[in-house]
Amino acid sequence: MVKSLYSRWMYRWEWALTTCDQNRVVRPLEWGFEWISDYLQEHQFDYALGTGTGGDPAASGYDHAAEERMAEINRHIVAHSESYFDYTTPTDFRLEERPPLLYPTNVRPETLKKDAELKHRAANGRLAPAQYLRFTSPESTPYPENNLVNARWYPAKKEKQQGKPKQAMIVMPQWNADGLSHNALCDIFNWFGISCLRLSKPYHDIRRPQELERADYACSANIGRTLSACRQAVVDIRSCVDWLEQQGYEQFGVLGTSLGSCYAFVASAHDKRLRVNAFNHASTAFGDVVWAGQSTRHIREALENAGLTQERLRNLWAAISPMNYYDKFAAHPKKVLAVYAQYDLTFPLQYSLEVVDAFKRYGLDYEARVLPCGHYTTGEFPYKYIDAWYLSSFVHRAFRDIASEPKAVKQTVQQEQLAEK
Repeated sequence: MVKSLYSRWMYRWEWALTTCDQNRVVRPLEWGFEWISDYLQEHQFDYALGTGTGGDPAASGYDHAAEERMAEINRHIVAHSESYFDYTTPTDFRLEERPPLLYPTNVRPETLKKDAELKHRAANGRLAPAQYLRFTSPESTPYPENNLVNARWYPAKKEKQQGKPKQAMIVMPQWNADGLSHNALCDIFNWFGISCLRLSKPYHDIRRPQELERADYACSANIGRTLSACRQAVVDIRSCVDWLEQQGYEQFGVLGTSLGSCYAFVASAHDKRLRVNAFNHASTAFGDVVWAGQSTRHIREALENAGLTQERLRNLWAAISPMNYYDKFAAHPKKVLAVYAQYDLTFPLQYSLEVVDAFKRYGLDYEARVLPCGHYTTGEFPYKYIDAWYLSSFVHRAFRDIASEPKAVKQTVQQEQLAEK
């Protein structure tokens, strides 16, 4: 009885939080082959098919050949993912200082008020500046602001790092996170002597094109652009590790929340240096979450209007689905945490359970933690503190264990990393 009442209350609360933003835009299906044209040209794909909108599949205007070609391209990327997620290390790394602003993605009065207050304090010199790592993303897009990577730098104090290898986490917040999201986690990691780069995802906060209110281009009904956004996030994460190595850091981890967890998993599957992995809300197939999730109902509406189904969408985004890279992820030693929520309407529970089952089948060194809330309510009291405890305690223990590994294990990992370079 009590459990049933709690469940109904939680689902009502979760529903309210996922429906309070009124600035979601239903954009039509577009194939977006041009967004991955460099990969297609390199592998000699004819991508001239279907560069326009999707249209109605029952009408003559719908490009069935374009759908088949996009599914074929995804199969090819999965089979040759090292090439798709390959990159050249940027040469323009630099640190800059500026006041930390909000960059909101909703238009709620309380959010806009907070944004205005921060801007006013910054304009009057009453907002302390923060350090940000900036560099040109290896994945180029038509948006200059998106091409300039932004990662707030949280270096741990030297006395906290003494007696152990230099360790660093890359932290990636959720879809449509504002510019201050997850900063508190970085402060916690600093307390453990772990430095952090809080990475802005493609099309988020300062990287968001002026034409957008939300980070719509990171995940949308434009199939190719969504593939490109994931590719960009992955190479940006790996580039951050390159910079950290240049600063003398030796052990690395990544934490991703929601969409950030997808990006983090794919990056780690293709980069053995990322040994500590915390996935805060995890799922299997990119298309399944978009189709079944409450937060992406406006994208599903566009896809359904074009006549797509969940199964067909899964094929169109296979290249950015964690489930297709379990073997690569499991090929090298990693410590893994999967956090999921019992009443999640955005990353439905069944998909999170499939992730945990896969980690078990692949013999990963993993932990699973369940939150008694939903996706959005994770950010509410008291659940945000429970979540922070799960994440921070795991990261602390995982780095501690890696630091105490036998010398032979460390040498093997280092040799593999050198060989890969």
